[in-house]
Amino acid sequence: MKRWLLYIVLFVAQSVTAQSLFTVDEFIQQVRQYHPVAKQANILVDQAAAELLAAKGAFDPAVMLDASRKTFDGKNYYYYTNPELKLPTWVGIDVKAGLESNGGTYLNPEVTSGNTSYLGVEVPLAKGLLMDKRRAAVQQARILRSQSEQERMAAINDLLFDAYTSYWQWAGQYSLYNLYSTFLDVSNKRFRLVKLSFVNGDRSAMDTLEAFAQLQNVAMMQTEALAKLNDAVLDLSNYLWIDRDSAYLLPSTAKPDTVRFAAYAEPVDAEAVIANAYLQHPLLRTYQFKLESLQVERKLKFQSLLPVLNAKANLLNKNYYVLKGVDAAFLQNNYKWGIDFKLPLFLREGRGSYQQAKLKIENTNYAFTAKQWEIENKIRSYFNQFIQLQKQLQITQSAFDSYRLLLRQEELRFANGESSLFVINSRENKVIETGQKLAELRIKYQKAYYAVQWAAGMLR
Repeated sequence: MKRWLLYIVLFVAQSVTAQSLFTVDEFIQQVRQYHPVAKQANILVDQAAAELLAAKGAFDPAVMLDASRKTFDGKNYYYYTNPELKLPTWVGIDVKAGLESNGGTYLNPEVTSGNTSYLGVEVPLAKGLLMDKRRAAVQQARILRSQSEQERMAAINDLLFDAYTSYWQWAGQYSLYNLYSTFLDVSNKRFRLVKLSFVNGDRSAMDTLEAFAQLQNVAMMQTEALAKLNDAVLDLSNYLWIDRDSAYLLPSTAKPDTVRFAAYAEPVDAEAVIANAYLQHPLLRTYQFKLESLQVERKLKFQSLLPVLNAKANLLNKNYYVLKGVDAAFLQNNYKWGIDFKLPLFLREGRGSYQQAKLKIENTNYAFTAKQWEIENKIRSYFNQFIQLQKQLQITQSAFDSYRLLLRQEELRFANGESSLFVINSRENKVIETGQKLAELRIKYQKAYYAVQWAAGMLR
């Protein structure tokens, strides 16, 4: 009794193992999560975030110290100590505050002796007022971070399309192999029956030879299908990764979702897909972000057409508290200010740089328009293929059902002695031929369905 229970358990375990369905949704989820290309695409976003962080560093407060001392031949020539805090602001104004401790026998007359403090600002009044390199770098880094997200989505879109194509190729080869295996089993049984009838004198040697020839023909087709199935399994294994960046081969017990492979896809509205692509296609969004970045560059280059006019003003005070005793009279007598001015007479560098920035925008706009038209035509092309393949599938499926029914009827006639093996083989070959075409059409049909979504950048 225990032995029989063990046999039953082993049989059930083998049946469960043989029925290990690997659905397309499970496969795609695994590709999204573990495939190296998907992880590389995520790194693009992380790199852009790091560049934004680096660009923001230009606005970090900075603490500086300028100190020097000279002593020679027993004389204290001078000592100078100036710690300073500088605060860059987003509006282009730099605020700085510092302390000075100066002294010595030969101190520079321009330097105030003793302990002093100051609070000052540096303001660009022309070039750099509305835009400068620091602000442009941060704005472009923010745009690059958004652009990198679109590049990540574009890479995922390409990866998933290739993965879907590989999965349905595997499902198609699996279906073909099963089709040939089924008819190989039928041909084998028919050959044994015909051979037995020949031994009993009911069939001729020609019938035996014809049955054996059909058996060999189907066996060759099955062998070829097995080779293609193995190639499809290896191709699918290129997308099989698990945690810790480990790849693995598809288990021999796994089987594809043949029910979904044989089903018709949901209807697709080409105009709705095109409208969605214009709004959300990652490549088009990438062009839009490129244009935004070039607009920032154009604004920065426009600053080169303006003169350099920077104003500096410092409030001075004795000791280390710069705001002590500040009033109107104090402000009139304790300050330091200055102006920097520079204007190239021909502005050739500024005009050239600004013109280059405008031409970059114009060039990118042309490329953007061309890419929109290319994507729209690609969507329409794949959509037309999808519609035509669906019609071909319906016709081929109907033909396959008809040929299979004719084969059954012919087998009944053969059993009653009203037909021949030649007619049976002809009917059977037609069923096999149509079944092969049906499987190949289903592969193309599934690929065309996902190609429409890929062309629209919708695979996520």
